[in-house]
Amino acid sequence: MTGREALRSETARGTLAGFTAYGVWGLFPLLFAAMVPAGPWEILAHRILWTLLLCGVLLTLMRDWSWILPLRRQPRLLAGVTAAAFLIATNWVVYVAAVTSGNTSDAALGYFLNPLATVALGVVVVHERLRPLQWTAVAVGAVAAIYLAVVAGEFPATALVLAVSFALYGLVKNKVGVALPALHSLSLETAILSPVAAIILVIVAFTPAGMTFGTGIGHTGLLVFSGVATAIPLLLFAAAARRIPLVTIGLIQFITPILQLLCAVLLLGEQLPTQRWIGFGIVWVALILLATDSVLKVWSTRSSSTPG
Repeated sequence: MTGREALRSETARGTLAGFTAYGVWGLFPLLFAAMVPAGPWEILAHRILWTLLLCGVLLTLMRDWSWILPLRRQPRLLAGVTAAAFLIATNWVVYVAAVTSGNTSDAALGYFLNPLATVALGVVVVHERLRPLQWTAVAVGAVAAIYLAVVAGEFPATALVLAVSFALYGLVKNKVGVALPALHSLSLETAILSPVAAIILVIVAFTPAGMTFGTGIGHTGLLVFSGVATAIPLLLFAAAARRIPLVTIGLIQFITPILQLLCAVLLLGEQLPTQRWIGFGIVWVALILLATDSVLKVWSTRSSSTPG
């Protein structure tokens, strides 16, 4: 196999892994809706604990535990991973709450807004300089949020929390968590969250509704499977990120909210008023501008690096 053929093979594998990861994430509403009557906090706790167990099994099979002890000498890294863990836990519980309460479209809107939130955080936190199309995209996204709050009569709180929490998670991971491979990072994050998850299950057990774990083989299986469903797409995403350009990942990521919206409307029976569709349309205009800017930037970079 020539070098070019090997590169094409790696790119194809990375693209397939990326599409699979974002496709699985896009179908999450169906999984979490099937877990009802379990509430979002119980689902969150099971998701954390079963993911941690799966990570432990994988690390054992790979005999890959030697990276843990050196972490004691990296307090900045541990602090960053702890912050990332609580950010992703916030994202998870709000997302599950949206799905189990029949508001999956809010979750989809949040992930449509996520790239815009990421760009906005780059300006506010990292002091990045935006290109004109990026500024326009952020402005159009802000118009969408204002429209939904004023004209549609509902402030998109769930969508904004999801977008900002995931954008902050990505920012923290980029700053302090990039040194950890995906499996190590997920293992550490879920280990940090596991005491909180255990406390949640104890509290849930003493609520009037009680815990739903063990009420039926199928339902119990779904709660256990949430660990696999959490870990596998994240590992696939890591595999994709190593093989394909960031701009490609940026374009593939829109599969997730598109599938979430389709699940909400076609499979979960959610009804979206006209004003909400208009709000989505404004967001899509912003995303088209953002995607166009990314593609133009790549073309410009390639053209400037090509001799002659």
